Amino acid sequence: MPSDQEYLRSHARTLRTVRRVMRTLPSHPRCKLCFAPFSGVGGRIVRVAGFAPSRKNPNYCSTCFERGPDSGEELSIGVLFADIRGYTALSETRPPDEVRALLGRFYDATTNVLIAADALIDKLVGDQVLALFLPYLIPENEIVPRMVETAESLLRAVGYGAEGGVWCPVGVGLDAGTAYVGNVGAGEVKDFTAIGDVVNTGSRLQGAARSGEIVMSRRVYDAVRDRFPDAARSLLELKGKRDAEEAYVVAVGS
Repeated sequence: MPSDQEYLRSHARTLRTVRRVMRTLPSHPRCKLCFAPFSGVGGRIVRVAGFAPSRKNPNYCSTCFERGPDSGEELSIGVLFADIRGYTALSETRPPDEVRALLGRFYDATTNVLIAADALIDKLVGDQVLALFLPYLIPENEIVPRMVETAESLLRAVGYGAEGGVWCPVGVGLDAGTAYVGNVGAGEVKDFTAIGDVVNTGSRLQGAARSGEIVMSRRVYDAVRDRFPDAARSLLELKGKRDAEEAYVVAVGS
């Protein structure tokens, strides 16, 4: 059996070949990674082979992610978690249809922001969104700054700093670091995702965020400190972490 790295190098060579072929087919819009067309005659042809817009970000195709190889590699990535604050209490006090409508509006607002930023929407689970910022899709030196800008845009999309006020209370957690990225599972039972401490830490930082706050790790803050010189520093005891995590808090729209 070939190693993961050998498999991925082979997949990269295949991607270059696919791009050359896809460029010859009409028409735009296309997958930003393999250039598969999503419309016109070309779009109809390649859709049969599985080159349809990905559910994780329609700027890319499902063949590049969900239908990709059953493998992965370690990458330096950014991780964004956004969560509705007080969701449990809200669910207990509001009719189910009202909660469903709020969730739908929250998903629409956040996914629109994330898609525009070329982030990959890993999970939509209950009241939470997990997005990945990957070097495949974003220049590596832009990953953290773009993730932070996206976090701000996401909070503004739910009303922070807007004249009409906040319609959905949300907190955001951010971390950056190395994770295993790729398809986990096999056959039809697999998912393109990220695994590693950076994902766990991002989730815990989100848990510490109050409504309208972005809580970021020191690793994230170091890349954007000039933008937020007055960010509040804190040492957080995060569940499952042996040592306290140095974090920085930015309030949006305050």
